Amino acid sequence: MKFIPLFSGSSGNSSLCIAGDTKLLIDAGMTGKAITNALCEVGIQPQELSAIVITHDHIDHTRGAGIMSRRYGIPIYANSGTWEVMCSCIGEIAPRNTRLFRTGEDFYIGNVNILPFPTPHDAAEPVGFTIIHAGRKLLYMTDIGCVHEAMLEQGKDAGLAFVEANHDVNMLKNGPYPYHLKQRILSNRGHLSNENCGKLLIKLHGLGVRSAILAHLSHENNTPETAFRSVVTILESESINDMNICVANRSSVTGIFEL
Repeated sequence: MKFIPLFSGSSGNSSLCIAGDTKLLIDAGMTGKAITNALCEVGIQPQELSAIVITHDHIDHTRGAGIMSRRYGIPIYANSGTWEVMCSCIGEIAPRNTRLFRTGEDFYIGNVNILPFPTPHDAAEPVGFTIIHAGRKLLYMTDIGCVHEAMLEQGKDAGLAFVEANHDVNMLKNGPYPYHLKQRILSNRGHLSNENCGKLLIKLHGLGVRSAILAHLSHENNTPETAFRSVVTILESESINDMNICVANRSSVTGIFEL
């Protein structure tokens, strides 16, 4: 299984997962043109995609979903809460390409097993995913205000964790955002800080995770260097030196990760 973050940040999010003949686009939060160009950069034509799977209804995860589906005939998978909000934003989707999954119930696309699990975020029905193929597991978990024990269990023995390190708390508190937005981000239904991401990775390390990508960094309230340094410092404080950490690019392909 291959995992390729195409874009990851507060301006737009989209990743590609390739498992055998199945090619999944996880979220489509940039324009259709930008997503198409990124796919072509890694050697994938959009019409090869098996599906678009959506974590939640916010525009930085759905912006290009409608145009990609209509232009290339790609099915879109989302839960009922996400569809209810998203459908008015992404435009009309052909019934044959409108697919519904239930949060907490796994399903298959081709020979890939996907489990959508609930996450704490201020969207209609947000989820994270575990994606399993040929005994390999990917944990995809961004846009989370806090971490519940049930979410941690989803990461057990994952070959790779794609997890949020959205902001540096001091940068956010001292930055230009209005007070109400700062409070939203800092809340238990907002976004995960660098510090809390580090704490999450300590727990995931105890569950067998040895590789992680830091995702969904804020442009205004974080930098790749700050996120990486903060997380690695926290891991080292617990004598964890064997976890591979990298930071996802905001506006370009990060790389190809083999599980």
